[in-house]
Amino acid sequence: MSDAPPDPATEVLSDREGIPFVGAGPGDPGLLTVRGRALLEEADLVVHAGSLVNSELLDAFCAHAEQVNSVGKDLEELIPLMRDAHEAGRTVVRLHSGDPSIYGAALEQMDALESEGISTYFVSGVTSAFAASATLDTQLTLNEVANHVAFTRPQGKTLSPEEDHISEFVRMGDVTTCIYLGTHAVRETMDRLLDDGVDPDTPVAVVYHASWPDEDVISGTVGDIADAVEEAGYRASALVVIGEAVTGGGYERSYLYGDWANGEVEGARDGIGGGDSTDEEPERDAEESTRDGDDTDAITEESAQ
Repeated sequence: MSDAPPDPATEVLSDREGIPFVGAGPGDPGLLTVRGRALLEEADLVVHAGSLVNSELLDAFCAHAEQVNSVGKDLEELIPLMRDAHEAGRTVVRLHSGDPSIYGAALEQMDALESEGISTYFVSGVTSAFAASATLDTQLTLNEVANHVAFTRPQGKTLSPEEDHISEFVRMGDVTTCIYLGTHAVRETMDRLLDDGVDPDTPVAVVYHASWPDEDVISGTVGDIADAVEEAGYRASALVVIGEAVTGGGYERSYLYGDWANGEVEGARDGIGGGDSTDEEPERDAEESTRDGDDTDAITEESAQ
């Protein structure tokens, strides 16, 4: 009997059966989750999202497996492929880029497989908005700058003009708006924002291939970013981030770190909010100190995402 400790990457899956839909992450093989790696290493067949998944990741973790590019294949081809392999006793992994729950077509495949009697389940991945945030060295949420994050896409074949809420998000002011699938429509999107009265100086960053070896960042504003993106020649595979959080500045310091909030610690960065103390702050600090455990847990969870 083995005394080896359980593998946390797979122990939680011991009661899961069927085909996992795994998020490959934004590109960097190092951002594949531990659980995703464990599943790929055990796979006999990996159906992957073509060039959206870094070939280095496929080479590193599932070179032994049969690999099928799903690009150009419809459900009528993909579902029997995965069903037949699973029923033949092969271990099948469906590998999506980023996180399969963000602008993927995972659920319709899962429902189709379930209708064929094949169980499925999600395995989370790192979405490109988080990789872009890391590339920009900023947070998507910043105290007194951005209290909300919107994941959205521009109008087009899939989204009608009535369903496009980008202007609403940006005009709220305290929202970091992350636009997926919109590289080709940067100019049209910025023109609509300007027509809707958005400040042309609102910061924008376009992060191409976030976390890939060839990643690139184009920084600008609503008023000028379209020219820069067109000059770079990017038409796909970039995330557009709009809002003051893009700059990483102007935020108020958190009460979580005590005197840092009041600018009283030597070496604290000047000019980044929270410099003046008020009579209410000591009471607020005391309240926060009673929740240190909860706050620490929250930060840990955000970091893990």
